[in-house]
Amino acid sequence: MGERLREERTRLGLNQEAFAQLGGITRNTQGSYEKGERNPDSVYLMAVLKAGVDVPYVLTGRRTQHALEGLNEAEEALLHQFRTLSDYDQKAVHRIISAMAGAPSLSRVGK
Repeated sequence: MGERLREERTRLGLNQEAFAQLGGITRNTQGSYEKGERNPDSVYLMAVLKAGVDVPYVLTGRRTQHALEGLNEAEEALLHQFRTLSDYDQKAVHRIISAMAGAPSLSRVGK
């Protein structure tokens, strides 16, 4: 499991310190997880799941089907960044996007 966790961290482009912060743990604890010396708890796994880790893969060694297959590189990066935000900031992003989507298009302004 530790090797798969390291693989997911690397896939997301994060060092141990940054990844540990996402999971609410220390870098030393992250290292222990990746070496297989300790096993992560459910709080940690839920936190890294929000950041884009394929937790079922980490636990079982089998990849899950991603619901959003076919994203381009910019969309994947945006989704990854969104997942690293706090719940408060994610809600702010939702409000901004909703406001933008509800705004009249430039072609209709002034008609």
